[in-house]
Amino acid sequence: MTAMRDKMREMLEKLEQERDELRVRLHLGKAEAKEEWDKLDGRIAELRGRLDRAGDEAGDVMEDVGAAARLLGDEIRLGFDRVRKML
Repeated sequence: MTAMRDKMREMLEKLEQERDELRVRLHLGKAEAKEEWDKLDGRIAELRGRLDRAGDEAGDVMEDVGAAARLLGDEIRLGFDRVRKML
């Protein structure tokens, strides 16, 4: 269970780092990229909240949360790719 939580935290840290790097580029970007950015920033906050709430869960529940978190992480990563292409 701790390994799963560590993997999820690592994924979150990588996404937050990528978000911070893109934030700099976004400053110079287009309005539509900003719109996409706002949506993705909210999704990262959602992911952080899910992981924080799930931190004390055990067993199968953590596996379910982990699977959902990975899907959300993948969605955020794809969104970052879209923003990158807009810039």
